[in-house]
Amino acid sequence: MNGILKWLMSLAVLTELVAICLGHRGLSAFAGLMFVSAFLAGARRLQGYSRMLLLVALAVLVGLAAHGVLEAARLVKAASDAAFYSAFLGSLGMMQCLVRRFEVLRRIHDVLLGGRPLWLYPKYAVVSCGIASVLSFGMMSLLCGTLSETLRERGITGESRLQWLRSVLISALRGFALVPLVAPTSVAVAILTRELPQLSWSLLLPFGLVAAALLILVGWVLEQQRFRRVSSERIALESWPGGTGRLLILIGVVFAVMAGLVAVTGLKVSVAAMLAVPSVTLLYMLWTERSLIRVLQEGAEQVGTMNNEMAIFAASAILGVALSAVIPADALTGLVTSGSGLFLLAVLGMLMMPMFSMIGIIPITVLSVQAGLLPQLVAAGMNPLPVAVALVIGFSLAMMLSPFGPSVMLLSRFGQVSRWAVAFRWNGRFVLIAVPLLLVLTALVAWLAPTVS
Repeated sequence: MNGILKWLMSLAVLTELVAICLGHRGLSAFAGLMFVSAFLAGARRLQGYSRMLLLVALAVLVGLAAHGVLEAARLVKAASDAAFYSAFLGSLGMMQCLVRRFEVLRRIHDVLLGGRPLWLYPKYAVVSCGIASVLSFGMMSLLCGTLSETLRERGITGESRLQWLRSVLISALRGFALVPLVAPTSVAVAILTRELPQLSWSLLLPFGLVAAALLILVGWVLEQQRFRRVSSERIALESWPGGTGRLLILIGVVFAVMAGLVAVTGLKVSVAAMLAVPSVTLLYMLWTERSLIRVLQEGAEQVGTMNNEMAIFAASAILGVALSAVIPADALTGLVTSGSGLFLLAVLGMLMMPMFSMIGIIPITVLSVQAGLLPQLVAAGMNPLPVAVALVIGFSLAMMLSPFGPSVMLLSRFGQVSRWAVAFRWNGRFVLIAVPLLLVLTALVAWLAPTVS
């Protein structure tokens, strides 16, 4: 049965990509039904949180539909959004198939720990963000898994091991959290630009870069002394590992194809990434393996390993459509026409995600509901830019503070450290220092928004 489900999920990803190319909402909704059917059929294999969130989302959707709150168009949108979110993660996750094919990725820590100790934190954060822009959650698996192997091979234990874990992995997690701010492949950017076509990644990017720079600066100040201690135990590489040039060329091809799709077809950058990443990855695998059957099997296996994360994404999409439909359309419209009201909306949107994430409601679920409200607020006269910038900032903060989020749980599992320690003890002071700076940035965006628009 497990083998059938991974092929069904892979077929659902392909169906959604075809639906995107054709602009066919009905076919996209059918792909959503395929995803949900696969998740329900394999519910016993899902983790408890993924299974519970999916069942709650479906129960809410069915309950509201039965009481006449959700019309047919809303149900189609819920299925279509579920397909889009799941396929977004599934298609970008295909890049993880490349990890085992390049030595430079297996020795990534020896590469990153080279150079002056002063620059280690920003280097880790920026490179982690860059890798995560392509590998998504695969970046955390890559950096966490290779660090665990490195420490075990070198016999680093006790206090030294804890210093390595806290320095290297926390900078990787914070780098991963920068993805919503700067990367076109971020699910947060995909959600916001899908709900608000007038928004684009290029419009959000300048403000995201400033927010990312602030977060890197705060972390740099807090972590540089710890990195100096870690650097004394590193091993210097005499040359770049084999395959480095080929990997850089391959990543360049991915981004070139994305740029070409955007230029020729006018697709959003996030959608172009969904098409470019699996296409280039599968073609490269076919070139190296010379076996279509083996390539398809490996691709389906990779999609199957992401069933928990894809189920969470699908459930979040369904909840977003369902809950946004029951919130009165005029509940927040009084705030959208004044500058102070717009700033208040942006701040509330930003802080809601980390606050809810601390009690187990992951940021994509909250963002899905918030994004579902934005079209009606924009129709009432709201400038969407300040709120959108605040939401990607809030998404970034929540990724670091959610003890239930996939990134923190991966770090906890590989590092054998409590996820509560990772989320609160390691990141608590960092977030408390960063939030006031980010609120000032949000106020500036609200002030500049009419000029930028």
